[in-house]
Amino acid sequence: MTLLEIFPSLRDGGMMPRLDPAIWPADTHYDGEGRITIGGVALSDIADRFGTPTYVLDEGEVRGRCQAYRKRFPDAEIIYAGKALLTRAVAEWITDEGLSLDVCSAGELAVALSSWTDPARIVLHGNGKPFAELETAINCGVGRIVVDSLTEITLLSALANRPQRVLLRVTPDIDVHGHPAVRTGVTDQKFGFPIGGQAVLEAVDRIVRQPNLEFAGLHCHIGSQIYDTFPYGEAVRRMIAEMARIRDEFDVTLTELDLGGGHAVAYRSGDAEMNLAELADIIEDSLDAACARHGFPRPHISLEPGRAIVARAGVTLYRVLSVKHVENGHTYVTVDGGMSDNPRVALYDAHYETVVVNRHPTGPHMTATIAGRYCEAGDILARDVRLPADLRPGEVLAMPCTGAYHHSLASSYNGVGRPPIVAVRDGDCRELIRRETIDDLMCRDIGH
Repeated sequence: MTLLEIFPSLRDGGMMPRLDPAIWPADTHYDGEGRITIGGVALSDIADRFGTPTYVLDEGEVRGRCQAYRKRFPDAEIIYAGKALLTRAVAEWITDEGLSLDVCSAGELAVALSSWTDPARIVLHGNGKPFAELETAINCGVGRIVVDSLTEITLLSALANRPQRVLLRVTPDIDVHGHPAVRTGVTDQKFGFPIGGQAVLEAVDRIVRQPNLEFAGLHCHIGSQIYDTFPYGEAVRRMIAEMARIRDEFDVTLTELDLGGGHAVAYRSGDAEMNLAELADIIEDSLDAACARHGFPRPHISLEPGRAIVARAGVTLYRVLSVKHVENGHTYVTVDGGMSDNPRVALYDAHYETVVVNRHPTGPHMTATIAGRYCEAGDILARDVRLPADLRPGEVLAMPCTGAYHHSLASSYNGVGRPPIVAVRDGDCRELIRRETIDDLMCRDIGH
C-alpha cells in the first residue's frame, strides 16, 4: 500500500508537488504510486520502454488545441504551421480536426502528402523557395503559395500550367519587441515586401499580368511569442489599408487576409500567453472598423498557429547521469540529452521547468542547473529549477512544454542520434518517430 492510498488528501495538496496546467497537457496527473502520468501513461514507464531522451506527445492535447481555435474563430481558416512539429500522425490529427497545413519545404510537403492531407488545404511558405520545390508544389496541386520575392513570381509564372492561387507576403512594420531573431513584423528584414512601399506595387503588377497566377490576397506575420492582442488589431488595420490601395491602383479586390501566427505559450509558471477569446474580439472589431473606413469588403481571414497547437502537448524525458555540487558554485544535474534535442535554450535563451517523474518528492529540495551531455559550455537546459535534494543518477526528469521546435530543430551533434517521439492517448502509447541510431548516421557517410 502506498502513502497516497493511506492518506488520499495528499493527492490535492500538502506534500504533492503542483503541476501547473498552463504548461502541462490537460490530462496530466499523479497516479497512486506518485508517478506523473500523461494520457493515462506513466512517464517513467515510457522512459523504461523507449529509453531517454524521448519526446512524449499527448494526442488529446493537440486535438484539443485545434478544437479551441476552431471554436474561437469559427469563420476563419486555421492553418497549422508545420515547422513547429510535423510528422505523419500530427498531420493526420490536425486535418482530422478541420485545420489546413502550412509547409516550408519539399520535405514537409512530402510528410503532409504521405498522411493523405488534401493538397488544396496545403499552403507553401518560406522566404527562399528553390525552383525544384516550387515545381513540386505546383505539380502536387497545393492550394496556395505565399510569394516572398520578385524572383518567385517569375519562376511561378514559368512553372504554372494551370491557375495557381498565390498570396503576397507584406511586412506591416509593427515592432512587437520580441527577440531580434523573431521580430518579423518590422520592414527591415528578409521576409516579404515592406508595407506601403513601391516594391509591393511592383510585385502586384507582376502577379496580375500573369494569366496562370490567381492573386488571392495578402499575408503577414508580425513575430513570435506575442501575448498582447493589440499588435494583431493594428496589423488588420494596416493590411486592409494596403488591400484598399491595391484595389485603387489595379482594380483588383483581394478576398483573403492571412494574419500569420506567433501566439505566445507559457513555458514556465507565470509566463504570459495569448488569450484566444481576446484575440478573436480584437480581430473582429479591427476588421469591422478598417473595412468600413476604406469601403473594402470583408476578406476571409486565416491564422497560422504552430507553437500554440503543439508546445504544451509535448514533454521531454531525460535520465539523470550525475549530480555534481560545485564548492561555492552551482549544483549541476547532468542528463543524457541537451542542446541537440533542445537547441532553443542556446538559440533564444528559452527557459523551462523540470520535475522528477518517477516519484513524488516529499523531503527537502535543492536549486539546480540542468546540464546537457554535450561538449559545449553553453549546453544548459534549465537554470534555477527546484529538484529533490536526494536526487540520484538513474531517476527520470521531465521538461514540459517542449512540443514545438524541439524535434524540428534537433541535430545529431557529437554523433548522438535524435530522440524518438512517443504519442500517448487513453492509456496507450505508440512510437511515431523511432530513435535515430548509429547505423542511421553511418549510412549517409559514403566516403572512404
